[in-house]
Amino acid sequence: MLDTSFDLHYLRKQILANKMARKTTEVRQDEIKQAVLEIIFTEGLKSLSTKNIAKHIGMSEGAIFRHFATKQDILLSILEDVQRELINQLREVAVSSLSPDVRLEKFLCVTIRYLAEKRGITLLLFSEALHSDDSALKSSLQQIFNIQRNLVSKIILDGVAIGMWDDQANIDRVPLIYLGIPVTLNIELALNGGLYYQTDFCKQMLELLLKMLRK
Repeated sequence: MLDTSFDLHYLRKQILANKMARKTTEVRQDEIKQAVLEIIFTEGLKSLSTKNIAKHIGMSEGAIFRHFATKQDILLSILEDVQRELINQLREVAVSSLSPDVRLEKFLCVTIRYLAEKRGITLLLFSEALHSDDSALKSSLQQIFNIQRNLVSKIILDGVAIGMWDDQANIDRVPLIYLGIPVTLNIELALNGGLYYQTDFCKQMLELLLKMLRK
């Protein structure tokens, strides 16, 4: 009978090593993306270079390129995070069985909380991706905005359908106002050193939208 204990032990070690390697790569990629957002927020887009990113996380520029082929790949990965982390949450809220007014409030607060925690994401969305010649960046950005606009419109139309909000209101403008909230939030964060009262800001933005919808 063959003794396979050595082979099994070796295989277990290899599997563990592979898992650790993958985790290390994921952690490094996350560190790089966090550094990008922090640089954008604290220093501005003009300071976003691979040299500065490397300095922020204590690695060489060459090491960064082992995890991302280009700077644009880093930005694309951040936008993919937005799709996975924010948009999925918003979709769950929009299609839930909660009343439209509760959904609208949760929708706003989820958005505001995410953007505040990911400092720098607003400038990235509205500046780098918007003005970039990279078609992939623009396409990803357009998809994010379109989904948000459609989900907000669904909540509003559900409210109008049950008579909660005025069907004569200019409801097409509400999603546009919603999409402008990140700009206002970014101003608040910049003026207050990255700090603000999240609950108060969410309530203020909700009241603004409700004024447009009420009968």
